[in-house]
Amino acid sequence: MSKENRVSASLSAEDKQAIMGAIRVIREKLPFLIDLSKEDRRYLPKLGDKSLAFVEKAVEVATQNVDMLPRSFDLEEFRQDVQLFSELKSILIAVSQLSELIDDTTLAVGSDAYSEALDVYTYAKA
Repeated sequence: MSKENRVSASLSAEDKQAIMGAIRVIREKLPFLIDLSKEDRRYLPKLGDKSLAFVEKAVEVATQNVDMLPRSFDLEEFRQDVQLFSELKSILIAVSQLSELIDDTTLAVGSDAYSEALDVYTYAKA
């Protein structure tokens, strides 16, 4: 009952500890991360690729026409939000790609283990 073994690897305790430490460092470097509720996620306006050009143009217009904005409008905070969005977006892409690789590998290794367990069961039954 030879089946394809998709992943043949091991992870040392030291490597796992280093990886978990790196994740802790990432969390420490991003202390402002928040956890939104499903309700919040549903109702917040979304900034995507199409609306990003609008936001960037708004920064330009606001910067060139500060006098039209009310005194309560914090232009520096607006610029900072746009900059942070851009920086987080590139981090999100990298982390998402890594997450997909870890998810796919976990699925494949789990499949390998389950198939092997079924083989053991078949052999034991015989």
